[in-house]
Parts: sequence; C-alpha cells; structure tokens
Amino acid sequence: MELGAKIYVAGHRGLVGSAIVRALHEQGYQNLIYRTSAELDLRKKDDVLAFFQQEAFDYVFLAAAKVGGIVANNDYPADFIRDNLLIQTNVIDAAYQTRVGKLLFLGSTCIYPKFAPQPLKEEYLLTGELEPTNAPYAIAKIAGIQMCQSYNRQYGTTYISAMPTNLYGPNDNFDLKTSHVLPALIRKFHEAKQSGQPSVEVWGSGNPKREFLHSDDLADACIYLMRHYEGNDIVNIGVGEDISIKELAELIGSIVGYEGEITFNTSVADGTPRKLVDVSKLNRLGWKSSITLEEGLRSVYAAYQKEALVNH
Repeated sequence: MELGAKIYVAGHRGLVGSAIVRALHEQGYQNLIYRTSAELDLRKKDDVLAFFQQEAFDYVFLAAAKVGGIVANNDYPADFIRDNLLIQTNVIDAAYQTRVGKLLFLGSTCIYPKFAPQPLKEEYLLTGELEPTNAPYAIAKIAGIQMCQSYNRQYGTTYISAMPTNLYGPNDNFDLKTSHVLPALIRKFHEAKQSGQPSVEVWGSGNPKREFLHSDDLADACIYLMRHYEGNDIVNIGVGEDISIKELAELIGSIVGYEGEITFNTSVADGTPRKLVDVSKLNRLGWKSSITLEEGLRSVYAAYQKEALVNH
C-alpha cells in the first residue's frame, strides 16, 4: 500500500474508522477521503456508486456499520439487519464496479455460534446457532463476509475480511442505553464517584468472560492486513486473553478511584458465557497486539474525563 495511494475510510467518525484514520496519518498516508453520513448516506446505492466513480479509490477500509450493545440490538433488530446489509452491499459492489485495488471488510466476533468452543477459531463460522439478541447484526456481517469471498471467486477481486473482538478506545459510545459494557462501566463508575453513590450496579452476574482490544491496536492490525494478507478466509483480530465482567468492573473501579460497593443485577441476561478469539492465524501472519488492558483503560478514562469537563 504505497504512501500516495488514494484511500477511502468508510465510517471515519466511529470508534474503528477514526482509529484507522489516525493510524494511517501516523504512518505517512495523506491521500485519505471520507464523508460524514450527512454528506453521503451509504444506504443509498446510486449515491455510493457516483461517489466511487468520482473518486476512483485504490484502497477501501469498510468500517461503517450500525452498531450497538445488547439493548439496542434487541430493540431495533430490523434497523440493524437492514442498514448493515445496505451499507456493505453498496460499498462492496461500488468497489467492484470502479475497480478498487483492495478492500478490507470489518465484521465482528458475534458472527460465531453462541456455544462455539473457546477460543473462537475462524473455521467455527456457520457451525451452530447464533446468540439470539444480536443475530440480525451477525447475519448481516456474515453476508458481508460471503459477499467479499464470492466477489473474489467470481471476479478475481482482493477483498479481505477481519473479525475484531470487543473493542474500546477514543470516540467510544458512552450512552448507557446503547453502549457496550466497557464504556458503560467507565461512565457508571465515574458518575458514582462524582456523586458519592455508595454502590454501582453492574448488569448480569459478572461471570461472563470477554476479551477487549484497543481500537488503536485494531487499526494497526487492519493496516497490516491490508499490506500483507490476500487470502479468502476471514482473520480474527484480538489479544488472545480475556477477563470476567466482575474483574473488569473491579479494574475500572480502581482506575476511576471509586471506593464504594459493586453489586450485580442477575435479573439482566448475561449473553454469551465466554467470547475469546483464537489469534494464532494473525500471529502467524506477523502481527500481535501491544496495548495492555490496564494501559488502554487509563488512556480512555483520561480522555473521558476531559470530554466530561467540556460537556458540563
């Protein structure tokens, strides 16, 4: 991927896209193109194709998606499947029609069966039932993977698919109704400390185990794959180790400096019992994550405190 290449980052304002833009700039790439959703609605096929025809991209990072936590996935299943199918179909097809050199499609580890063996290997895809709460989102992402693979087979394109584990980092969503567990906990503990609350409630039993990857690590891995990988099979991106939600809550509590009690609301469903990805394929390709969870959490909390000061 030569430094002068024309690169489109779809979803450049999101957690993943903004990290990819930062990493590309740091690595010397200047010819980056992006559009906000107000400027270009990726759900509109004709607009997307016209944009691709006008710009003639060399590389595309497809990080645009409708995303959310358990509550959002449960409340808006039609939005999640429709919007994601439209976005990725329009971008992938426009890339093909305008002869984009290479495209990276970002999926998610929720594509794997709910009770797949751990850690999750790439070959477990489509071997069992999905987690029901985010099945519409997962099915859209699986369709995107199949689409990339099918275009490669039929048209000889080079479209690769990467499956990141749970992510966190700058530009995360801290809205308690729609966010994922890690930013939600940061906000809960911060607000509890500020207001002197005697306890913080964590949803679920605290027993499920999750793996967390910093978005800057993910961006580095995506650029690495764009440069070094051309296979038709999916590639997991993760750190290769996990932590229970209870341990995560305790770690965030200590980083925030919250000294009250942590309680667990077991009436809220836990979701998948464990979600750890097998990263041996990515490691063999020559990439390993470098940001520890504690180091990453400290930097995200520092950024969140700055933002909280600005907004109040």
